[in-house]
Amino acid sequence: MTDYKDSGVDIEAGYEVVRRIKKLARSTYIPGVASDIGFFGGCFAIDRKHLLVSGADGVGTKLKLAFMMNKHDTVGIDLVAMNVDDVVACGARPLFFLDYIGCHKVELEIMEPILSGIAKGCRQAGCALIGGETAELSDLYVKGEYDLAGFAVGMVEKSKLIDGTKVRPGDKIIGLMSSGLHSNGYTLARKVFFTDAKLSVGDRLKGIDQSLGETLLTPTRIYTKSILQLVKKVKVKGIAHITGGGLPENVARLLPKGTKAMIDRFTWKPQGIFGLLQLYGRIGKDEMFKAFNMGIGMVVAVPDIEVRKAMRILEDLGEKPYLIGEIDKGKQQVEIN
Repeated sequence: MTDYKDSGVDIEAGYEVVRRIKKLARSTYIPGVASDIGFFGGCFAIDRKHLLVSGADGVGTKLKLAFMMNKHDTVGIDLVAMNVDDVVACGARPLFFLDYIGCHKVELEIMEPILSGIAKGCRQAGCALIGGETAELSDLYVKGEYDLAGFAVGMVEKSKLIDGTKVRPGDKIIGLMSSGLHSNGYTLARKVFFTDAKLSVGDRLKGIDQSLGETLLTPTRIYTKSILQLVKKVKVKGIAHITGGGLPENVARLLPKGTKAMIDRFTWKPQGIFGLLQLYGRIGKDEMFKAFNMGIGMVVAVPDIEVRKAMRILEDLGEKPYLIGEIDKGKQQVEIN
């Protein structure tokens, strides 16, 4: 059986880093800090009524697919999505975005499609691209390769911050369909498909409509406009952006003490790429849910009485929502059955 650690990524070590950095971060806090490390976005009060909510993230080893295919026009969308979807998970509207590109050498035929994707992602999110940095670092990167990082800032009224504290037993969990793997789990996915199974990016496999490479490069879905419309019309108590750590790690972040999330994995059908990963990699169910989003890119917790209304609104906005579980009494854990 293959797991994420076999591919070179130790999820538990990453969690330990977060735990250790909390103490260091707290030593820097100044008046205005309104959230702790581990929340989806970092919150800072700018006046009595408003919070700035910020996020920073990258695309990870999904970039290796872009290098393999020499296709660079989608990873910029991923970059924006990974940041703005964290910001909106706090109920905040993304305002602006900045990018960082580190590369061996600035090559216009590569940089232009990257930046085009970033601009497209910002338009999808409704935020402005206002700056960034491009650095030529020939001692760090090989020719034709680069790394991407992004930084998004949004704003929300303090009274409308969504942080999970109002989540209660009996609330329902709605999952919004992802577009695929999004931007997580690619070290394991590349090991399974290209190292162990010896497949190529051009292979067409049963269960997916495009080539393997095109399927894996599908951009991360940006949920910001849909979520912002939803919170105007429905009492949303908690939101989780499903990234590294999958449903177990990220849904747990919206649970207050005394609660747990119970998720029924048979209430939706993940895209074919997840079944292929499990088949070719001989990956166990628990590991699949820890390493990948399994077809759910965003989760919202709403009161039982609001479920039908929320589902209808999300469908009208072009999302594919599924009622995937509920909140019960427990110890801030996520049970997937």
